[in-house]
Amino acid sequence: MDLGASFMNSDVVLSCTGLVKRFGGITATDHVHLSVRRGARHALIGPNGAGKTTLINLLTGVLEPTAGRIFLQGQDISQLPPHQRVRRGLVRTFQINQLFAGLTPLQTLAMVVSQHLGMGGRWWQALGQGRDVSERCEALLAQFHLLDVMDQATDELAYGKRRLLEMAIALACEPSVLLLDEPVAGVPAGEREELLQTVAALPADVSVVLIEHDMDLVFSFADRMTVLVNGAVLTEGTPTEVAANPQVREVYLGHGDAHG
Repeated sequence: MDLGASFMNSDVVLSCTGLVKRFGGITATDHVHLSVRRGARHALIGPNGAGKTTLINLLTGVLEPTAGRIFLQGQDISQLPPHQRVRRGLVRTFQINQLFAGLTPLQTLAMVVSQHLGMGGRWWQALGQGRDVSERCEALLAQFHLLDVMDQATDELAYGKRRLLEMAIALACEPSVLLLDEPVAGVPAGEREELLQTVAALPADVSVVLIEHDMDLVFSFADRMTVLVNGAVLTEGTPTEVAANPQVREVYLGHGDAHG
């Protein structure tokens, strides 16, 4: 298969070809080719320093590539700023929460939904009068198990609830591609199950790219996996294929039983 032409495939929603990022003499991303198909559950894994977050920052426009091109829905977005990529349907969550501490989940979602609907700064009014906004907020609060805390200040929420709110914000932007950067990182064991169930229940029409060190989550969630090592793609395949790959077992999953 010609990976360089993968963006021409109508089934591919996000792709990059020959993506390179250099910081001085360090190559953080080394000619990466990636294709994410419509509705995929695609995991991006690799040891610390493999270049996973750098790649996500390139895809979302936080970093400018040294070389290579990025395509979303068949359109070259390589030079677009992050906010324009969000408008086109490429949305991410972050490894570290980036939330409005003093707002409640309801207020936060009302603001995001209003912005997405083009209502700008009138979200306070929309929350009380805009049926579209209130219905969308209620649906998101229910979907992400936030109804019981919707009127609490965000900085008072349990950490797992904050991660759920971050995903709700991302879904409020109606993405075609959602990039999840370590969604369960730092979440206490007692709060993980609700979060894992929510990730598993994300809309089927949204393509999800997951960066995660929790291999139980990765192998239960992903239908496709790309393994990065030293900034380059080591291999790509189904979870079964990746788990059986001797190079992966050596450099990442260990010499023992990787995962069935």
